Amino acid sequence: MQLLHLDSSVLGADSVSRQLSMEIVARLRTLYPGIRVVSHDLAANPVAHLSGAHMAVRNGVVSEDPALNADLVKGDSYLEELIACDILVLGVPMYNFSIPTSLKAWIDRVAVAGKTFRYTEAGPEGLLQGKRAFIASARGSVYPPDSMFAANDHQESYLTALLRFLGIEDIEIVRAEGIAFGPEARAAAVTQALASIAAIAA
Repeated sequence: MQLLHLDSSVLGADSVSRQLSMEIVARLRTLYPGIRVVSHDLAANPVAHLSGAHMAVRNGVVSEDPALNADLVKGDSYLEELIACDILVLGVPMYNFSIPTSLKAWIDRVAVAGKTFRYTEAGPEGLLQGKRAFIASARGSVYPPDSMFAANDHQESYLTALLRFLGIEDIEIVRAEGIAFGPEARAAAVTQALASIAAIAA
């Protein structure tokens, strides 16, 4: 069994999403002894955002740019890791109602027609069925589903839509929100999230 663990926060040791994603991985190691973990810090070692040159290579143009070719290899390895994994763990803070651009760059390398999804006469079909995903979500404010602020959530809503598009239906969100409301609110949100992680079952 293989687990793919990605962090995207730029805050390093001060990151709540990193703390939660690491705890999720630790919990899964306990539940699945011997699981192989592949980890990437997308903030510290990002893949480049897609460019016209990237798309040209996808369409058959031969690149003689060493930097571009190295980045293409990195992007291909991300795709292969996602296809190979059984469990995906994403550490994702909300930045300006959405996700970090480093994670979006990763998504643009792995959401590839013919690899992780395909178009059929009945519409798009995800090719990653059977995988399990965990989203370690950290948000400064709160976005209750029945509130006027729910429409501002382009973090969790985007990620769940994207994962389902790729065929991953087993998605669990571990959330710490309201962490910008002060030290006590942050501590309470983290404590609640850690309790949720402790309850994760195989």
